[in-house]
Amino acid sequence: MSGNKKGYSTTSQKHRNFVSEPMGNRSVRDVPGIGPVQGRRLEEKGINRADQMLGQYLVSGRDQSKFQGYLKNTTGANAKQQSDAYNGMREWTNNNM
Repeated sequence: MSGNKKGYSTTSQKHRNFVSEPMGNRSVRDVPGIGPVQGRRLEEKGINRADQMLGQYLVSGRDQSKFQGYLKNTTGANAKQQSDAYNGMREWTNNNM
């Protein structure tokens, strides 16, 4: 494990896992920067899967400020969480689209 006390994967490990694997039917909570609280809020809005969040990223025109604003308004994500999610989506699309 990464050395954190609770045994959770670090954001960087979560990022590496996310960008290196097919999107498939992965949970929105697998997206870097999306923790339990943000995941629940997205799920309450009907965004249950990572590919649905990818759709939001693409609808935003892959624009960082638009996508991060969407996350802030939808989930209350802080700046680091927003950035982590954006970077995960950006790298995943760069590698797979």
